Amino acid sequence: MNTFGHIFRLTSFGESHGKGIGGIIDGCPAGLELDIEKIQEDLARRKPGQSKITTQRKEPDQVEFISGVFEGKTQGTPIAFAIWNKDQHSKDYNNLKDVFRPSHADYTYIQKYGTRDHRGGGRSSARETIARVVAGAIAKQILAKAGVSVQAFVSRVGEVELKKSYTELDLSKTENNIVRCPDEATAKKMISRIEAASKDRDTVGGVITGVAKGIPAGWGEPVFNKLHADLGFAMLGINAVKGFEYGSGFNGTKLSGSQHNDVFIKTKDGVRTKTNNSGGIQGGISNGEDIYFNVAFKPIATLLKEQNTVDVNSNEIKINPKGRHDPCVLPRAVPIVEAMAALVLVDHYLLSKLNSI
Repeated sequence: MNTFGHIFRLTSFGESHGKGIGGIIDGCPAGLELDIEKIQEDLARRKPGQSKITTQRKEPDQVEFISGVFEGKTQGTPIAFAIWNKDQHSKDYNNLKDVFRPSHADYTYIQKYGTRDHRGGGRSSARETIARVVAGAIAKQILAKAGVSVQAFVSRVGEVELKKSYTELDLSKTENNIVRCPDEATAKKMISRIEAASKDRDTVGGVITGVAKGIPAGWGEPVFNKLHADLGFAMLGINAVKGFEYGSGFNGTKLSGSQHNDVFIKTKDGVRTKTNNSGGIQGGISNGEDIYFNVAFKPIATLLKEQNTVDVNSNEIKINPKGRHDPCVLPRAVPIVEAMAALVLVDHYLLSKLNSI
């Protein structure tokens, strides 16, 4: 279960404090001229040490393509790539070798495998998502040629919420601040909330909103690979994610059917819907409207303060972890959400080509 996708498939490998993180992409069409700079831009948005509100681990996160790309173009063969780790401080985890950290994967990995890499969480670390960002950046370049864009932004940090729909925002301003919220006034409050958590040696969660535009009607499968189901599967596979909703989501349950239904209308561009409570998907298949969704992230489990737990021998102990950790995952998770959405969408784009002659 280290492979994601049906036609456009990513298999990732590596651990947080191992030699590196990487992946193999199979099913990428031949002849795509890769923009390496755009891939590096997405890696830079994910990498640690990028601002005062992220972990201070310093990693260049420079991608190296090993196969599948020749003279800047994809060859239709497996694309192998790696990002080498440079700034691991494995000694910071020596005192946690036999300890089950609260809300981490330590205990469950031991139960499943009988062993675990305690250095930075090993395979369970969010550093694995580097591979997803590389593959997602390539997927976004394929989608761009089909007129499809994918963008995400931070819409809530703790109790600080952006009280505007994405349709009211200029999403081009998302990268104008370190928290990646397109509304400057709300962004300042979010940054203050993250700084307060960090000062208290604590962490804070929140919500990332994703928007995909330009998707034609007809992408998605009718039963077991509904488009929204695959998006949910992708988002719930991101570290620290606790929830996913699309379209009207849970708020839609407060409406009556007559309020919630998206009425079809005729326009100069063809059939559209008057509203978009469906979030661009009906019957598991895209209907031509924007696809929008929210992804809920829990507060990061590593706290730089004393906590109660048990060790591998079931002894009750106290821990006080050290190291470099994010007080809030959201700013660095924005490109990960985009990447996973792009991987789902490019897969359904390629699947759609198989469904018609």
